[in-house]
Amino acid sequence: MWKKLLIVAGVGVAVALVAKKLRAANDERALWHEATTAPDLR
Repeated sequence: MWKKLLIVAGVGVAVALVAKKLRAANDERALWHEATTAPDLR
């Protein structure tokens, strides 16, 4: 019983860490895109 609960908790923590890394990478990619794109001066 406890072993299964620990495994499920471990998987949940791993998923949360991966989601956090993906979100951070996406935010940084968006920041670089904004910083390196020429402004629209129309």
